[in-house]
Amino acid sequence: MFERKKLKSVLFDMDGVLFDSMPYHSESWHNTLKSVGLTLSREEAYMHEGRTGSSTINIVFQRERGREATPEEIEAIYRKKSLEFNAYPEAEQMPGAWELLQKVKNSGLVPTVVTGSGQVSLLERLEHHFPGMFQKELMVTAFDVKYGKPHPEPYLMALQKGGLKPHEAIVVENAPLGVESAHRAGIFTIAVNTGPLDGQVLLDAGADLLFPSMMELYKGWEEIFKG
Repeated sequence: MFERKKLKSVLFDMDGVLFDSMPYHSESWHNTLKSVGLTLSREEAYMHEGRTGSSTINIVFQRERGREATPEEIEAIYRKKSLEFNAYPEAEQMPGAWELLQKVKNSGLVPTVVTGSGQVSLLERLEHHFPGMFQKELMVTAFDVKYGKPHPEPYLMALQKGGLKPHEAIVVENAPLGVESAHRAGIFTIAVNTGPLDGQVLLDAGADLLFPSMMELYKGWEEIFKG
């Protein structure tokens, strides 16, 4: 399926791939928008995963109020959403993530994180849960790019930082927008369906392969390079 001899790096999304955090995000979005008279289902929140908060809010405002949200509305809603999200317990490692990272690292490949997150504690959290796995200078976060997913810039930036060509990397993503971003960057993309969406949504977004979980991807990792 993929030529292992050319591969140098595996680029991982964070929420929903390394951490089982998306249930908290979707619940926070649903409850916050409901509190201001707007509708965003928990499942739809998964469809918007990877967007900026302001973009998600504006999509709902345009749909239900026929206009964009004001900067003040965006700030208030996003602050409320963040407060609710931060009240949840810290998300656990996604089952299979640590095992897969060890397999990737032990085979001489460089694991890297490409996330739309801009949380200040990101690096410390990753180092705590996945010690020694990631190099700070290779990571791509919200602070590194002008355009978020589904724009290809996050993954193009990861290639640039790592000195990689598209065929020298594989992406592991769980969200349709993230899959689209990686696909548009020309990178072989593996989708792991760790949320409630129909897997076809991820394939339609451009995924080259689909696995039902990170653990199944870990178990089937070697099969990717056969044939």
